[in-house]
Amino acid sequence: MADRARLADLLGQPVAAVTPLHGGDLSEVCEICLADGTALVVKTGPLVAAEARMLTAIARTGAPAPGVIAQSGDLLVMERLVETRPHPAGWAALGAALKALHASTGTAYGWAEDYAFGPAAIPNAPLQNWPAFWAERRLLAWPQALPRDIARRLEALATRLPDLLPHHPAPALLHGDLWTGNVLFTANGAALIDPACYHGDAEVDLAMLHLFGKPGPGFADTYGALAPGWQDRRAIYTLWPALVHLRLFGSGYRGMVENCLSQVKA
Repeated sequence: MADRARLADLLGQPVAAVTPLHGGDLSEVCEICLADGTALVVKTGPLVAAEARMLTAIARTGAPAPGVIAQSGDLLVMERLVETRPHPAGWAALGAALKALHASTGTAYGWAEDYAFGPAAIPNAPLQNWPAFWAERRLLAWPQALPRDIARRLEALATRLPDLLPHHPAPALLHGDLWTGNVLFTANGAALIDPACYHGDAEVDLAMLHLFGKPGPGFADTYGALAPGWQDRRAIYTLWPALVHLRLFGSGYRGMVENCLSQVKA
């Protein structure tokens, strides 16, 4: 639970109440109410400073995200957004937000700092070649942590990526962990939370968003059409979150990884 004394020092007034919120599997999230009645969200963890920088980068594109109020050590204090159930206008707003996010581009593939999902490292050192980035920084990020047969299949697939992926797609700003649980629907639309940002092919975010379902009505219309051949690339991009789930949550996700590999004949 967040330290009330530290938060009071950081925010300049006492914390009147602390309420746990549903969060991810890798961090603690709570709502705090300050003495003046202001409600805020506090997240604790070793990488919240990096997350604060990512949220700021997202907001600069015009894509909605919780505003960063303060950050110190392992504490991140954010704007409290009131969540609603997913709705058609929200899905349409998400498509527009993601389009704005992806329109912001970098000069290389990667990010200024590495990140992690718990023990699953996310190396982000920039590269100029996209197939090389996807092979070295994603599919082969930690082969020693995977079943040996899966690692061998990934190594074989990595050698084929120059023939399967575009070499120089626009290095779009990616959310990096865009499943529906990291979309917060509000009365005004939809906001992006819990990012793992880097620059890469925009199709990566779309693949993740479709991994455990599909966006609701209105999303595709506001986001727009994908580049020809996206269907052939989707399994390659889905492999990364599937590998992360296998690493974090165990053999129950092996079938997802194998299905992706089979789709690309690896």
